Amino acid sequence: MSSYADRLAALRQQLKDDRLDGFVVPLTDEHMSEYVGSYAQRLAWLTGFQGSAGTAVVLPEEAAIFTDGRYTIQVRQQVSPTEWSYQSVPETSVSKWLKENAPEGGRIGYDPWLHTAEWVKQATAQLAAKGAELVAVSRNPIDAVWADRPEPSKARLMVQPDEFAGKGSAEKRHDMADWLHQEGADAAVLAALDSIAWTFNIRGQDVTHTPVALAFALVHADGTADLFVEGEKVGDDVRSHLGNGVRLHERDEFERYLKSLSGKLVAVDPEGSVAAISQALEQGGARMLSRRDPAVLPKAVKNPVEVAGHKAAQGRDGAAVSRFLKWVEEAGPKGGIDEIIAAEKLLGLRQQLGGLKDLSFDTISAFGPNGALPHYKGTEESNLPFTTGTLYLVDSGGQYQDGTTDITRTVPIGEPTAEMIDRNTRVLEGHIAIATATFPKGTRGSQLDSFARRPLWEAGCDFAHGTGHGVGAFLAVHEGPQRISPVGSSQAGGDEPLQPGMIISNEPGYYKQGEYGIRIENLVLVVEKPVAGGDKETLGFETLTYVPIDKRLIDVSMLSDRELDWLNDYHATVLERIGPQLEGEDKAWLERQCAPLSR
Repeated sequence: MSSYADRLAALRQQLKDDRLDGFVVPLTDEHMSEYVGSYAQRLAWLTGFQGSAGTAVVLPEEAAIFTDGRYTIQVRQQVSPTEWSYQSVPETSVSKWLKENAPEGGRIGYDPWLHTAEWVKQATAQLAAKGAELVAVSRNPIDAVWADRPEPSKARLMVQPDEFAGKGSAEKRHDMADWLHQEGADAAVLAALDSIAWTFNIRGQDVTHTPVALAFALVHADGTADLFVEGEKVGDDVRSHLGNGVRLHERDEFERYLKSLSGKLVAVDPEGSVAAISQALEQGGARMLSRRDPAVLPKAVKNPVEVAGHKAAQGRDGAAVSRFLKWVEEAGPKGGIDEIIAAEKLLGLRQQLGGLKDLSFDTISAFGPNGALPHYKGTEESNLPFTTGTLYLVDSGGQYQDGTTDITRTVPIGEPTAEMIDRNTRVLEGHIAIATATFPKGTRGSQLDSFARRPLWEAGCDFAHGTGHGVGAFLAVHEGPQRISPVGSSQAGGDEPLQPGMIISNEPGYYKQGEYGIRIENLVLVVEKPVAGGDKETLGFETLTYVPIDKRLIDVSMLSDRELDWLNDYHATVLERIGPQLEGEDKAWLERQCAPLSR
């Protein structure tokens, strides 16, 4: 179809044919993934929205798209105001909007493979107040009108060896079996793709930038498991790796298998499993135990092998990013480059390292006003050439077999303004506040979030995204359950107690609409941090990312002695770790960048 307006019209006709008065379109897949394969990009196909979180609702005469503060500007650039109204989350919600706008007695469709059972319960209750009903569809109506919808990936699975995983799959499954015995349950459903990849020590290529494979699994109380994945994706190496303790089935047999578990007590994650899973178990006569996916927390708490691998990957990646920043500093003011050229340059430098499996997400290469979009995704149409007098923000990462990286740096092109320097220095102060934090065991990320915001608050400023997200081990660059985010945020995880071994980003920012954006991001590791004479077990962070922070954007007079010492110590460590990987002019540049600042 030639336009998004045509697609919306076609969907409305299909809804009419299906006797539906509306339909809900989330940005997710059957696994509640944040990033989804091309076959599941229904929201983007329908609306043009390219963000990583959002939902749309289509009614006969109205249509709305729901996004959080990260996408306030982006959604207005990508989605037509003629056809769509913009709704802000968490200020409103899909279910509340439906209560207010759905026709009385209407039938609102939803795909049970794309929503949680809890969402279904809430939406059903809200619609009931208007005499309307929520109707599960057997076929997604978007799939009926999306003529050239891609097929799911057929890529082969890959083994993640124990030398990188740090723990064998059989041992992980037996740990889960012990947990099932404690809970009195017979089996646990694994629906999240990264949980399956981690549990079985396998990786895939079915989702861009996230090394996972489309699959479902059940782990049983005897330590065996059933893995549901297309047979053509499984080679002899993977079969041998999985062993006799893992029974293989075709992916499309999963629902039928769930209906065969009559009388069994099955653990199901209410946040990570779609409603169709609960519905199939109920139809088959199984009993359900609402529990968190047993892979979530062990996956988040990295073992020593995973930590060591991440540090090694981060060290190599830091050398590539440092070379890139030198190139930007030299080439940027001369003209002749743009956002796309810069992103391709950075990719090439990472590839030169060897061992790069993929990027960990689409590089955010954002110049000037595009930098004010926290999750900017560049296109040929939005691509801006470099000119002087503003800022360039680059947020990028790589997938390596020994670790996943994620780093953001902000660079002035030409002379920065006094305001840019002030705002960047405040962002840096917030970054340092997180990096140097000491906190009691049991502290939540939400309790730390304001540390990063205080310097900006003091200037009447803020940023509309969380301060940090979890990061996987050659897995998802956005990994739960932990986050550093405000109380009441639309992004879950801020209430998760931080534990040693968790890796999390530290990325405060500032965004001036229509002009520029600033963000400084390093990855940090939660570690024990005892305080002499204290009576509490205390934790803190070890910085893992080592790349220079541009000193041209720092007002030293605004920094405390403690903050200045941290910055100088950080740069000394950058030089120590990255310097041996660089030669000639690259090394000389790094030495200049890492020279200590003084008042």
